[in-house]
Amino acid sequence: MSWLTNFVRPKIQALVGKKDVPDNLWHRCPSCDQMLFHRELTDNLHVCHHCDCHMRISATARLDLLFDDGEYARATLPEVTTDPLKFRDTKRYTERLREAEARTSEPEAIVVASGQIGGLPAVIAAFDFAFMGGSMGQAVGEGMVVAARLACDQDAALIAIPASGGARMQEGVLSLIQMPRTVIAVEQVREAGLPYIVILTDPTTGGVSASFAMLGDIQIAEPGAMIGFAGRRVIEDTIREKLPEDFQRAERLLDHGLVDMVVARRDLRPTLIRVISILRQKSPTDLAPGLAATVAPDAETDVDAATGE
Repeated sequence: MSWLTNFVRPKIQALVGKKDVPDNLWHRCPSCDQMLFHRELTDNLHVCHHCDCHMRISATARLDLLFDDGEYARATLPEVTTDPLKFRDTKRYTERLREAEARTSEPEAIVVASGQIGGLPAVIAAFDFAFMGGSMGQAVGEGMVVAARLACDQDAALIAIPASGGARMQEGVLSLIQMPRTVIAVEQVREAGLPYIVILTDPTTGGVSASFAMLGDIQIAEPGAMIGFAGRRVIEDTIREKLPEDFQRAERLLDHGLVDMVVARRDLRPTLIRVISILRQKSPTDLAPGLAATVAPDAETDVDAATGE
């Protein structure tokens, strides 16, 4: 009996038993709860095949998606005081920063890079929501200032891609100061006559939406993105009314004129090429290479309507 138990049974179990399967092969859609195979999800740019839910992606994934051939140069951001208020709640602020950096492999919630989009110079400032909810502290404010200066120096369009819960409470008033700083940075880009485009992603809220995120020459939003200032529950408790189901969603904001376009992730790059080309052209020959003969009339009409020209 011991021979069957100790030798035969383990051999049979090794042949027919369940193999170890990595936990990250499947992802559950946060909208429809469908299980999605990781390779298919990656090939579809992290958009659900069943309900078209645009899931959150990292800042570097956005840079790879938008820049020509995924090639770009990352800008070095200036160092800031790590923990100016010596803040602590259930954890020390410095500990939260270390955990966020280990989780995202990024030193902060913003990544600034320069390169070309459709052969046109561009600077992108992209947020990573996985880093402390994409909250805006001193480092993020510095990142937007660096992005604006880089755009002016390179005569490039500035593209901001916020994904943020708002200002970072662990830095107190120093985080709130970043709101006027980022607005001034955007104004420098405008004074240089350069396009400033914002791609609103899920979520864009709080101090970010109350500053640079709503100042774009063209406001583009991803489908279903939550865009607003205060949270839904806070507003409902304040006004004592039930809000519509699509409240603070990109499509509703489009209907009310707060954004200019709602563009699927797969169409973001060609849309950006058209928008930057049209905003920067002085004559039809100034369009991006090969674009003059292919720009759809409705695309030009959409951009003209958005810019009021």
